[in-house]
Amino acid sequence: MTIFSVRHITSYHYKRQVHFGQHRLMFRPRDSFDQTLLSCSLDVFPKPESVRWIHDVFGNCIALVDITAASAELRFETVIRLDHTAQVPLDLEIDRQALSFPFTYDEDEAVDLERTIDRHYPDPADEVGRWARQFVPIVRQPRTGHILMTLCYAIHESFSYARRFEHGTQPPDVTLRLRSGTCRDFALLMMEATRSLGFAARFVTGYVYVPDRDGSVTLGGGSTHAWCQVYLPGAGWVEFDPTNGIVGNRDLIRVGVARDPRQAVPLSGSYDGGARDFDSMRVQVNVTMEQEFNAASGR
Repeated sequence: MTIFSVRHITSYHYKRQVHFGQHRLMFRPRDSFDQTLLSCSLDVFPKPESVRWIHDVFGNCIALVDITAASAELRFETVIRLDHTAQVPLDLEIDRQALSFPFTYDEDEAVDLERTIDRHYPDPADEVGRWARQFVPIVRQPRTGHILMTLCYAIHESFSYARRFEHGTQPPDVTLRLRSGTCRDFALLMMEATRSLGFAARFVTGYVYVPDRDGSVTLGGGSTHAWCQVYLPGAGWVEFDPTNGIVGNRDLIRVGVARDPRQAVPLSGSYDGGARDFDSMRVQVNVTMEQEFNAASGR
């Protein structure tokens, strides 16, 4: 087991004092068998009138922050600590009927998975679909896990990570043509590629632990991170991080899941003023490992 700590600061600066609308934060990790939230804190400047917690349609924890004071700065600082256990679900039990591709989801599960199987983005020439099908071997009963891992690693090895500061996510066909993008772009491309093959897939937002950020080949550290999950009978929702070529949850801290990236924005809100009133935004994320326990040795 590993203890991760995440400190995330987002600050907005304005050229004059402005008033703020409600802000919506998604930063509290999802408790599960592989990650247990130990503590979390939220500090806001200026001091909010109220902070209200809700669960969204996907069961994510959302903080709704109302601020009445005017200010030339708006700052959110969140600190979380969690107990994390690495899992590689593809090494576990996948139902026999799903070991080979293609397979059919159970009728009861298919009803709930339907919208995560549907493709969400236009692909008139089926570019994404044709690209995905090249990872299906022309053999009798190709292995489901092999197809998904190969597709994930292909994005990691063949596409260039490029930090982009514009809002939103690139359409999958654009990412495919450019062969570059952010972690959100790569996650969405893999989602739409696997959906074209009939898999259920969803978007994940969270953080990635980078052992040595300056010298590590792991990308996405220093900011929020994004990857995807694919639903496999018997194994459940399996993590695939095409940005870093990670299968399973190693070094990944889940915060929220959604059917589409637009439903999993870590921080959103508004201010009362003109576009020229905005000056700058700064984001700082530090993910650290506090301690590691070796169950076998007792250390």
